Amino acid sequence: MVAMKPERELAEQWRGILALHARTQCELDRALHGHGLCASDFEVLDVLADGDCAYRVQEISERVHLSQSALSRLIARLEKDGLVERGMCAEDRRGVRVSLTPKGRALHGDALPVQRAVLTRMLEPS
Repeated sequence: MVAMKPERELAEQWRGILALHARTQCELDRALHGHGLCASDFEVLDVLADGDCAYRVQEISERVHLSQSALSRLIARLEKDGLVERGMCAEDRRGVRVSLTPKGRALHGDALPVQRAVLTRMLEPS
C-alpha cells in the first residue's frame, strides 16, 4: 500500500528537521570544543546567563530538553569545573537552584559569539 502524498511530504519534512538538528548539533560541538564545552553544556550556561538569578533544575530541564538525570550529571560536571553552583531552593527545601559563577559567566561570554555564528551559518535560509 502506497502512503498518501501529503503523509509522505510530512514525513520527509520531519526527516529534514531531524537532519538539520543533527548537523547543527555536530557543528556546535566542534566549534565549542575549543572552549572546553559541548553544545549541551553551552545551552545550560546560556539559560543561566539569561537572568541574574538562580534557576530550579526543573526550569532548566524544560528549556534544554534533557532528561532530569542527564541534566543532573551535566550540572554536576559544570559545578566540578567551577562554572555553576548549586544551592537550596528557599521556597522548597527539596528543590535545588543553579546559578552561574563568575567563571561560568566569563566562559559563556567568550563562547557566545562562536555559538551564535554557528547558528547563523546553519539556520540562515539559503
